[in-house]
Amino acid sequence: MDHDAKLLDYNAWLFWREAGEHERKAQLDRQAAIAARTGGSIGRHTFISELAMVHPDSFRMGADSYVAAHAYVTGTIRIGDDCTVNAFTVVRGTVTMGDGVRIGAHTSILGFNHSMDPDRPVHRQPATERGIAIGDDVWIGSHVVIVDGVTVGSHAVIGAGSVVTKDVPGWAVVAGNPARVVRDRRHPKHTATATAPATATTAACSASSGGNGSYGVLAELGDRARAQAGEIAGRSWEPDAAAPDGTPGGRYVDAPGEPATLRAHADAVELAFLLTDAPPAQLTRDEHVRRLRQNQDPATGLTPLLRPGGRHGPPPAGFEDGTGHYHVLSLGYALDLLGSGFEHPVGAVGRMTSEDIAAVLDGLPWRDNGWAAGAGVDTLGTAFLWNLRHGEAAATPLDAFFGRLLTRCHPDTGMWSRSRASDGLLQAVNGYYRAVRGSFAQFGLPVPYPEQVIDTVLAHAADQRHFGPGRTTACNALDVAHPLWLARQQSAHRAGEITAWAAAQVETITAQWVDGRGFPFRHPPLSGPGHREHRPGLQGTEMWLATLWYVADLLGHAESLGYRPRGVHRPEPAYDLRTA
Repeated sequence: MDHDAKLLDYNAWLFWREAGEHERKAQLDRQAAIAARTGGSIGRHTFISELAMVHPDSFRMGADSYVAAHAYVTGTIRIGDDCTVNAFTVVRGTVTMGDGVRIGAHTSILGFNHSMDPDRPVHRQPATERGIAIGDDVWIGSHVVIVDGVTVGSHAVIGAGSVVTKDVPGWAVVAGNPARVVRDRRHPKHTATATAPATATTAACSASSGGNGSYGVLAELGDRARAQAGEIAGRSWEPDAAAPDGTPGGRYVDAPGEPATLRAHADAVELAFLLTDAPPAQLTRDEHVRRLRQNQDPATGLTPLLRPGGRHGPPPAGFEDGTGHYHVLSLGYALDLLGSGFEHPVGAVGRMTSEDIAAVLDGLPWRDNGWAAGAGVDTLGTAFLWNLRHGEAAATPLDAFFGRLLTRCHPDTGMWSRSRASDGLLQAVNGYYRAVRGSFAQFGLPVPYPEQVIDTVLAHAADQRHFGPGRTTACNALDVAHPLWLARQQSAHRAGEITAWAAAQVETITAQWVDGRGFPFRHPPLSGPGHREHRPGLQGTEMWLATLWYVADLLGHAESLGYRPRGVHRPEPAYDLRTA
């Protein structure tokens, strides 16, 4: 068949249909030479253009695949069956592709990088190589860049012009620079609807999401939060004159007009790392660490609350004094994010025997105040965590801790507390979240009775006494989202109802964002904000962003947000007992 001499180099899929005998022999000779040089293999009905620079160190290529003109292929390359490397594409470093991968023209897949040592000129920097892995049935558009270390899941689609810097989940459609998930191929593309509350300055984010549904709403909220992270922390910083010893002055408050607290400081740190992966700009990293560590009592390991005016209070007498309990979580995790930790172990817990632990757990107010009981478990478990970090594993009675929790959990509900006539399952579910967060979740263990947990939590989520305008708080919403997410890791029970609940939360939550200020702890009533909890602050912003991630992950959309909870609300175990 007559054709332009270079037609088949650019339209490689035509080669075995239209090439003459001489061209076919030349092609097979070229493939044999490449295979011999690399010690690799090349499948049948493949094509590698003479105009392509294909000079890998190691090379395997499956059947019915091709490399078109002006492609540049070097390194350790594994290409499956039915794959296409189109014209002007660069594939370098360590790159592995599954079957059915389609790569558009002018794309760069770079499975290597260079270090950035400031003591060396750029041209003398050593190379690093983590590699790129691409699954099966992946469509990569033109002018895409995929950087070293990325994994692209099977059945994903990467939009033209995207810059992929993070892993791409299977079935995801991603686009942008940096690339973000915009939808799931398994779900039909749908149009976002506008949110109602116009009093929040960003209530229109859903309506302006470009037709990407929850993906677009979540991506826009994530972008806004990152862009405004510095402004939000800055409005909660109250500067004052330097201290007599020359150290910087100033304190963090939850919101302007509120008293200074150590929790507000910890929330500022968590929020900054969540959105910017760096400490808040008001202080140096070392000064953040110094302030968060400075008043820990060496004997008990507990840190007291601040007094009015920002002065430190006297140390708690022991674990029974619960005033400083939340500091074990908030300060401990903030220090952990800063690359530090408590100076002293939590001695008030470290001295407890197995019998003491059983007595403490049995003495918690499970019947009358499930939330307080769960908070006590959370403090105990997190104190164990920091003591383990201090090298006190042998003295940590974790068997007694988990054994007591397992034997006291109600098999019909999965909870430790019962429903009450006055507020239904509120105390039971909120206490469950706190107890599980500090125990099973924090240490990587499966929760007991996951299907009963799902039943109980969904029943609570339907109780309108606790959810709706003026009623929904960050605590109440997180205490539903996290247990559902946790139990969902073990069971697909009522999966459709969980997804429906999560989908309804996306617009409800994102509509509450206020530009430059963040989220209020409690959703304001329809009449507008009238209480300090209705006004944005650090605690509400950090907790709602974490809740939104869990909601999004229940939908399979969490990558759209561009952040992942860290610190207190992290989804990963902080100390995985399964691998310890």
